[in-house]
Amino acid sequence: MFKLSVIIPAAGSGVRMGSDIPKPFLKVGNRTILEHTISRFLEIPELIEIIIATSKDHISDIHSIFERISGGVILKVVEGGSERQFSIYNALKEISDEATLVGVHDAVRPFIRPKLIIECCNIAEEYGGAVLGVPAKDTIKQVNDKNVIKATPDRSFLWQAQTPQVFQKKLLKKAYESALKSDFIGTDDASLVERIGGEVQMVEGDRENLKITYPVDLKIAELILGTNR
Repeated sequence: MFKLSVIIPAAGSGVRMGSDIPKPFLKVGNRTILEHTISRFLEIPELIEIIIATSKDHISDIHSIFERISGGVILKVVEGGSERQFSIYNALKEISDEATLVGVHDAVRPFIRPKLIIECCNIAEEYGGAVLGVPAKDTIKQVNDKNVIKATPDRSFLWQAQTPQVFQKKLLKKAYESALKSDFIGTDDASLVERIGGEVQMVEGDRENLKITYPVDLKIAELILGTNR
């Protein structure tokens, strides 16, 4: 049986939300987005720790949030880096020896379903890595540097990647070490694992698992929360 450590990068700003408050600390209902997100993972029996990467100014805020909802799971907080990838690398250094799987999840995806987290873990345990995602619903266009359309990829093979992305601990650490040595910056964690030849399976999720990035997303989040209640 796997033992899961989850890394949550929570160092993002609120610029695209038009707010001085970083996105993870904005509220949906009467709880912060981060609090909603953490709560979903606390429903996983195999979870042994949560490691949150954030800015120095918000470390105490995270401890306060966790004290309200921890449920006995270990919390570790690390300072984030200049890029998301560096924040996760800092967190990887704190992973427990006991963990067999490492999940990475966006702080601002508060509606992840626990059963989908478990499904990703089961797939990662078997194959090496698993990424939650949904099939692309829009036609995708590839353009050049002048915005001239050059190709229309076959949508049936295109997926929108979400999080969590879950990997065997040794595989993810190897991928991050390799990227660091080569000064490679990936678009997500899976891209680093793919780069070293690791197998990553796509797991179909759902569209409620939205990433809250813009003001309209906050409105949608309130609707989802109301429906789930």
